[in-house]
Amino acid sequence: MPKIEVNEKLFFSLAGQKFDYDTLEARLTCGKAELDEKPDMSLPENERIIKIELNDTNRPDLWSTGGIARQLKIHSGGKKQSYASFLSSKDSNKDFGTRIVHVDPDLKNIRPFMTAFVISGKPIDEPMLLDIIQTQEKLCWNFGRKRRSISMGVYRSAHIQWPISYKAVDPDKTSFIPLACEEKMTCRQIITDHPKGKEYGWILQDMNKFPLLTDAKNEVLSMAPIINSATLGAVQVGDTDLLVEMTGTDMPSLLLATNIVACDFADAGYTILPVLVKHPYETGFGKELVTPYFFQETTQAELSAVNKLLGSALTAEDAQKALSHMGCDSVVSGSKGKEILTVTPPPYRNDFLHAVDIIEDIMMGKELSFFKPEKPRDFTIGRLTPVTIFSRKAKTLMVGLGYQEMIFNYLGSKKDYIEKMNIDDSAVIEISNPMSENYQFVRPSIIPSLLSAEAVSGNAVYPHKVFEIGKVAFLCGEENTGTRTRQSLGFLTASGDANYNTIASEIATLLYFLDHSYEVKETSDPRFIPGRQAGIIIKGKQIGIFGEIHPSVLENWAVTVPCAAGELDIEELL
Repeated sequence: MPKIEVNEKLFFSLAGQKFDYDTLEARLTCGKAELDEKPDMSLPENERIIKIELNDTNRPDLWSTGGIARQLKIHSGGKKQSYASFLSSKDSNKDFGTRIVHVDPDLKNIRPFMTAFVISGKPIDEPMLLDIIQTQEKLCWNFGRKRRSISMGVYRSAHIQWPISYKAVDPDKTSFIPLACEEKMTCRQIITDHPKGKEYGWILQDMNKFPLLTDAKNEVLSMAPIINSATLGAVQVGDTDLLVEMTGTDMPSLLLATNIVACDFADAGYTILPVLVKHPYETGFGKELVTPYFFQETTQAELSAVNKLLGSALTAEDAQKALSHMGCDSVVSGSKGKEILTVTPPPYRNDFLHAVDIIEDIMMGKELSFFKPEKPRDFTIGRLTPVTIFSRKAKTLMVGLGYQEMIFNYLGSKKDYIEKMNIDDSAVIEISNPMSENYQFVRPSIIPSLLSAEAVSGNAVYPHKVFEIGKVAFLCGEENTGTRTRQSLGFLTASGDANYNTIASEIATLLYFLDHSYEVKETSDPRFIPGRQAGIIIKGKQIGIFGEIHPSVLENWAVTVPCAAGELDIEELL
């Protein structure tokens, strides 16, 4: 989970009051946070550092001094800040003056989207500068997937000549002086020789052109998302006007991150000046976008559902007050007893996906101490579910057949679950905003997991016989959620004589002891060799498949011995 370091003086100033550390630890629960380490009290107040750990990743707005201080201030009854002066939306426009960014069409398939704004006001002091750097790193590393989907740059606005160009350039013919250097380097040299280039160069290394930000005088601001220039990108203590830009591949996440940073600066007393970004292609929010931009949708929850889930008897006014303590606006509609809360999140939040999210915010707005502990009213006895009992019986039989049980992750990559298995992705569930491409898809089958184990077991004595009973999931239009999760048994044999006949005899043995008669039918699954595979039919329905793994699949996994495998839907056997 993210951890942040906050300057004590800046933190309590933004929070509007000073807490002792016992009180602070109790108050931090409203932000799903806890005190990780108290500061060294021998230091002056303006040098003390408080370390805070965030226990949730769906509130990136809290990953900064300003964000967590804002939450404490509002939750304690402080006045909510209005951001209307600089937020644009689909129904309004803001004055951006000459502050315009032009985006190159060639960036569409490289790093297509950009947002920006300017801050103006009091000089940046050292604690604020350190917090800007921390916010940049936390947002771009955690929320921005190590700068792949979001990167942030901060520049000395007073030295910039508008308009700005965000363009694609030849990395071998374009050069500038990057931060921490004194000599010019080509963009290609930067990703191979510069420390930041070595760290983040993997994002651009396969691109024919690299992104570059320049102003109207053709002065370089940065090569996003790698490194700023040593001239316009070298922010210093005492600077008053700063340009903040963000580039990336996911526009909603980019807009949210932009709003978070803009609201943090606004809370600290700075004036936010919007910027017009002109994309030559569609962004999902229009081609020309004035940012920061309010794009959050409302979410609804029934008051009766709130009280049922929380075990409370809150009025609509109580719920609205609790939501206000979490920074949200709300209106009530409907008749007495059927009230509906319509919640509008603040611009720095986009974590309301369901009515339950509203209920959680109401609970946190009221504080946990409001809800009195109750003894359970019902006496229950814990017991195993039928599918667990049946799965244990199947496990025992598999061990008796000489198989060794394995346990794998349920999430994996497109390469492992789709490309290496020679299947299409039409029924595979993809995570919309994964933290890593290695955990981007939910597994539709256990067989890829078994092959991943076999791929690293070439030095073990053959035969290899492994199995797993676990969950698989896939898209299914028959379900309300659009997906279906099933308990599945997958098994694999790897040896010089692994073949269809061997696996067929083991299927017969397994189903005999599970008290099922079955039939087989010819199938054409691309994971298996044609003519050496069969579907398992019980009561006219196919509940599984087995056969010899196709040589091309084995080659994809770098497995050098024949393999036979099968998979059964355990729940269909109950």
